[in-house]
Amino acid sequence: MASRSWAIFADRSLLRSHLEPSGSRRAFNTLLKSTRSRSTKISKRKFHFEALLAEKDALLFTPGPLTTSPTVKQAALHDWGSRDKKMIDLIQSVRHELVSISEVSHDEYTSVLMQGSGTFGVESVITSCVPRGGKILVCVNGSYGARAKQIAMTAGIEAEHLEWKEDEIVDSAAVDQFLAAHPDVTTVLCVHSETTSGVVNPVEEVGQVCKKHGKTFIVDAMSSFGGIPLDMNKGGVDYLVSSSNKCLQGIPGFSFAVARKSAISKTKGWARSVSLDLHSQMAGLDKNGQFRFTPPCHSIIAFRQALDEFNKEGGVQARHQRYLENKRICIERMNKVGFQTYLKPEFAGPIITSFRYPASENWDFEDFYRRLSERDFLIYPGKVSNADCFRIGHIGHIFPSDTSTLMDAVEEISVEMKLFGSEN
Repeated sequence: MASRSWAIFADRSLLRSHLEPSGSRRAFNTLLKSTRSRSTKISKRKFHFEALLAEKDALLFTPGPLTTSPTVKQAALHDWGSRDKKMIDLIQSVRHELVSISEVSHDEYTSVLMQGSGTFGVESVITSCVPRGGKILVCVNGSYGARAKQIAMTAGIEAEHLEWKEDEIVDSAAVDQFLAAHPDVTTVLCVHSETTSGVVNPVEEVGQVCKKHGKTFIVDAMSSFGGIPLDMNKGGVDYLVSSSNKCLQGIPGFSFAVARKSAISKTKGWARSVSLDLHSQMAGLDKNGQFRFTPPCHSIIAFRQALDEFNKEGGVQARHQRYLENKRICIERMNKVGFQTYLKPEFAGPIITSFRYPASENWDFEDFYRRLSERDFLIYPGKVSNADCFRIGHIGHIFPSDTSTLMDAVEEISVEMKLFGSEN
């Protein structure tokens, strides 16, 4: 592709818990259910879509989809033919840019775009790149590791897992010990930024262990790629998976894999799915620049604009620093109000922060969420299974000034709800 210029083990019950709603998640689901109920009644009359479009967009302090820039939104207004030369050239430029952002050799790596959400991308890589008769080891310390194992098992792939608590990081020494005792494992998967809690795992260390044992290494970098530096060469990463609507700040529509050519070239015929066949997808893109099936054109166009803005900001290092500053302001102000974080600081990344529910008898997450929403701020429910939490994201087209404004609102609402006493 030519470059172009564009302006530890644990009880299995914990694994199951990742696939079931936590208390805070149930509370949020109740809120959504009541909203849907009201919406159903309203929809029997006229749905005032135009009025909703006229409303100011809330700022999304979430792990994605997230707030995007006006220019990224504007780019999605264009209708381009999926088989037209300029669309083909655009796709080629995006594929090239993704390898460049990964800071790996274009001779050794390629990138493959796949329609659908980030989970589609993870499923595509797992079901296409674990050999027939192979076995995958999944490192689990949150919902997304648990989901990866579920994907493998559903596809009939033999899967094992190592599991840690959600407030702990993956231990590469445990992975080393497991692989030494289980030489039949062919593939290892580890999540980089586990947004269940906000923990960041040492994937480079895990990757070195995998390389030592000759295993294929998959990194789920869904919520970290472009926002947290990662040395794929040092980590011996064979496949990195992410999506358009995370740290690269595009809109939803597709995922992608940055794949080692020598690894993916061996996978022809391994896929357990037609539409998610990563090798066939790559072969089609390499042959004529086109997707095998309908591409998400508008999302790709918007993503090209997002990539240009990413580069203009200063790439991963600059974006990482902005996210870190958003996080710093958020945690300092939240602690000052009285909220406490779930993770130890040394384990917490800059993508999203989990805060424990306050002990106040006046606390009600639904009410707290509603009050923030009325002020045009959207946060996220908790997802960990061993504590009641909610989460605030730090990524997207949001800046330290936006985070400070959100914290002003949190302070006001905490006083209104009388959460921490007269000191607020």
